[in-house]
Amino acid sequence: MYLLGFDIGSSSVKVSLVDGKSGACVSSSFYPKQEMKITARQTGWAEQEPEQWWENLKLALQEVLAESKVAPKDIDSIGISYQMHGLVLVDKNQQVIRPSIIWCDSRAATIGDQALKELGEEKCLTSLLNSPGNFTASKLKWVKDNEPEQYSRIHKIMLPGDYIAMKLSGEIKTTMGGLSEGILWDFQQNDVSKLVMDYYGFDASFVPEIVPTFSVQSEVSEFAAKELGLAKGTKISYRAGDQPNNALSLNVLNPGEIATTAGTSGVVYGVSEEVAYDPKSRVNTFAHVNHSAESNRLGVLLCINGTGILNSWLNKNVANSGISYEKMNEMAAEVAIGSDGLSILPFGNGAERVLENKNPGATLAGINFNIHSQAHLFRAAQEGIVFSFKYGMEVMETIGINANVIRAGKANMFLSPIFRETLAGITGATIELYNTDGSVGAARGAGIGSGYYSSSKEAFSNLTKLETIKPDAQRAAAYQAAYESWKKELGKAIK
Repeated sequence: MYLLGFDIGSSSVKVSLVDGKSGACVSSSFYPKQEMKITARQTGWAEQEPEQWWENLKLALQEVLAESKVAPKDIDSIGISYQMHGLVLVDKNQQVIRPSIIWCDSRAATIGDQALKELGEEKCLTSLLNSPGNFTASKLKWVKDNEPEQYSRIHKIMLPGDYIAMKLSGEIKTTMGGLSEGILWDFQQNDVSKLVMDYYGFDASFVPEIVPTFSVQSEVSEFAAKELGLAKGTKISYRAGDQPNNALSLNVLNPGEIATTAGTSGVVYGVSEEVAYDPKSRVNTFAHVNHSAESNRLGVLLCINGTGILNSWLNKNVANSGISYEKMNEMAAEVAIGSDGLSILPFGNGAERVLENKNPGATLAGINFNIHSQAHLFRAAQEGIVFSFKYGMEVMETIGINANVIRAGKANMFLSPIFRETLAGITGATIELYNTDGSVGAARGAGIGSGYYSSSKEAFSNLTKLETIKPDAQRAAAYQAAYESWKKELGKAIK
């Protein structure tokens, strides 16, 4: 039997088909081939049409089914990974009311800040483990305050993965993990947060039925089966936000384990059994995929909005025509650690939680017209991204998340030797790279949820480590000096 994984990102939608027995990915595709459109009607806004996720999913799935030649009846189950914190609103006919306000949209930051002040920091942090911040609940409050006509039409609120599951099954459901990502879950009461719902004045009926993360949540409808070329009744048995799912894909399920990813945004994600939180909500604590009321498994998440998008911007706007990312990496490798005094702050993709929701924008500092070249820009960008990780990881250390070994899929920024070596060098951690990604992880999650696998241990028994990068002690001082210089520039930008 085969397992199908969907990864609904903000750049693309990826689909992978996994042989359940061997764990091998037999076919994979993504759409669009260029980055998916994000609409910014005002500075700090970011919206996407949910229908484009569905249309790109169909295109990628068509390629996977055609290439693999696997019969739809041989697909056991489907798992869904999705961009976290997005808000999708539908009416009683399951029609989308307005574009989704996605993860990197910062319009609701002041709403969340006000909620924190009025509800009280201690109450929010002990119940929600976070400030309401710029998360899904605060985005919904923005709609209530600014678009009353659209708000009046709301039947259910969803996260992006819930929307895809609705399109597949015709049923609207969500998970406790998803609600925790939206700051709509009370960890003390183990229920939907009455504190947040009452404060923002939301109708309790807005929240869909809650299903376990690993379970047969619904089945593919006859309508969706015809539209997608799947078998009616195929089980939908797993869904999770992209960062908890990335951790799952790397078999990061237990306290002390750490996963990271660096695509459009960058994330370091550590698992804890302690109910711990940052008093300033610079890093955030959510329910991990295997969290339960009986056994705490909490994901502490550091998110940097402006990571791979900085590298992409340089490729499009600074690199000469025909210079690939691989060539950019080769050019960067010719420059010494510290980029000869050139520093780049990568914060150009919205308000940054690690900076207490400040939005300083990206900064290029210390440029010298006589010595700095394209290659310096390419290296300084990668160092700036890594240093932003290090800055956030220092916050994570204060609540007990320490990095000795970091696991990642060999993809995106982790394809760059400069990036990998700099991360190992400045953190002192060993980097382990694996042959997996979010869509493959979602497929394995589906196998766990459907009962195809008896346990997570069985599901990951054939996960293959591709490469290990150990920190270079001889270069540690150079990395530290470059980081200290970078931090001085950050201090100027956020003072």
